[in-house]
Amino acid sequence: MKIKFCGASTGVTGSCHLLTSGEHKILLDCGQFQGGKAQDALNYERFPFEPSEIECVVLSHAHIDHCGRLPLLTKRGFEGKIYCTDATADLLSIMLKDSAYIHEKETEWKNRKAERAGRNQVEPLYTIEDAEKALSLVSPILYDQQIEINPNMKIVFNDAGHILGSAITELWVTEDDKESKIVFSGDLGMEGRPILRDPTYIKKADYVIMETTYGNRIHKELGSGVEKLIEIILNTTRRGGNVVIPSFAVGRTQELIYELNRFYDSNNEFRKELDKIFVYVDSPMATTATEIFRRNAQVFDEETREYILKGDNPLEFKNLKFTRSSKESQDLNFNKEPKVIISASGMCEAGRIRHHLKHNLWNPKNSIVFVGYQGQGTLGRSLIEGIKMVTLFGEEIQVNAEIHNLEGFSGHADQNGLFAWLAHFQQKPKEIFLVHGEEDSKKDFAKLVNEKLSYEPVVVMGNSEFDLDMNKSEITNMEGASYQAAEEEKIQKVRNKLSSIHLDLEQILYSANLAVEGSISDKKINTINNIIQELEKSTINLATAVNENDEHRENE
Repeated sequence: MKIKFCGASTGVTGSCHLLTSGEHKILLDCGQFQGGKAQDALNYERFPFEPSEIECVVLSHAHIDHCGRLPLLTKRGFEGKIYCTDATADLLSIMLKDSAYIHEKETEWKNRKAERAGRNQVEPLYTIEDAEKALSLVSPILYDQQIEINPNMKIVFNDAGHILGSAITELWVTEDDKESKIVFSGDLGMEGRPILRDPTYIKKADYVIMETTYGNRIHKELGSGVEKLIEIILNTTRRGGNVVIPSFAVGRTQELIYELNRFYDSNNEFRKELDKIFVYVDSPMATTATEIFRRNAQVFDEETREYILKGDNPLEFKNLKFTRSSKESQDLNFNKEPKVIISASGMCEAGRIRHHLKHNLWNPKNSIVFVGYQGQGTLGRSLIEGIKMVTLFGEEIQVNAEIHNLEGFSGHADQNGLFAWLAHFQQKPKEIFLVHGEEDSKKDFAKLVNEKLSYEPVVVMGNSEFDLDMNKSEITNMEGASYQAAEEEKIQKVRNKLSSIHLDLEQILYSANLAVEGSISDKKINTINNIIQELEKSTINLATAVNENDEHRENE
């Protein structure tokens, strides 16, 4: 068995890892490189494998740096399945079509310039048609369902807590009658964050592929970040300015809405002042993504699910406005009332945010607030690092607005969170591969892991390939009491899920509990668990639909 790292191996974008076992070749992610011209040029290079030979793609989540080259993969010959969670599948539709639209529009602009200069025309990286072809290959599955992707490989998705639908993948590979387990972290979220559940701890793996975006950084507490954001909003609007927040349309925007909802609806000392300040989400994609969040409430954390079951919508509040049309977006920059504008993209590389920066960066009354990771070479990183002059749409703009960076809102686990996740493995994996991080971040995290756990992680650099020797220092299986405890825990997990379903499922509970009381195989437990996942999703979505119907009738 071999693994080849084909992206997110030097930096944090372009996530793509090729796993080869016998005749089977699968990809873990197929993301787009982001962060300036040098990174963008990597997207046009040949894949370091033949796309037509790839059997399937196992996708961790819907952020473009993890899924953004799927249309290119299909354009160049891939015809297999794309496995992802059902929530990721919903988001993937808007993410890939929007990305294709941006590529088409940027190519039109480049070709107009090329024609005037007498240069050759260029093609977009991929088109909306390519994106639609990739979407036709998507095969959605639920968390905790075990799926056989070929006779020698099976997968389970676990909640990564990063964005809606994000997954930690457990992958079992059988080769020469020996089975190895690979765990791919995808992007890990922070514990205790609103809306989504905490990242799942995995207990056992032979090989771990792990992200290290913030491998050498510690985030501030979210509570202090929310308080700081409210402070910035109040101080900025009091002096007549706007607060502009570049935000990823999926994940960060919904978390901001959730936190602002709680603050706007609470009886705090600033209630009257906040009632006059409107919050605009100016991104068609973010608007659609928020609707998708509402439809996937089955994967929310308990606190958010309780809000929904009580009839409250945590992703709405009185002063929240969504804009879709270009005219609505343009009007925001001619509206003199102090306001908050949340707009994509989060790194300021494309989208409506660049127009808002053009109209707001020059004014010292305004504030620009960053709430997510800013990749090297991006406009967002330059602004955080103190650049004083930027060029937007051919015009030089002086940076006079206040620039704030609130890392407490990051959707990525920080060093403490990453270490806690890795430390929960009960036995030492054969190898730990560190990816999806800048060089210093990976090396610093590897040093920490070595000092505290005595592990020696591999700091992956470039498109490197490794042989995974399935005969090397095998991890012994749990025996006796340890094995029995693991089985009991698995059965208890099934019982817990059964008990959490809110409709009258008395007969199913009775039948399933009878089954788990006796001797039962792993295969049967997985079958029961898969059925429960489907029921759980249907139940919470029914509650959401009832709430929305009640709200609709109240408004009539």
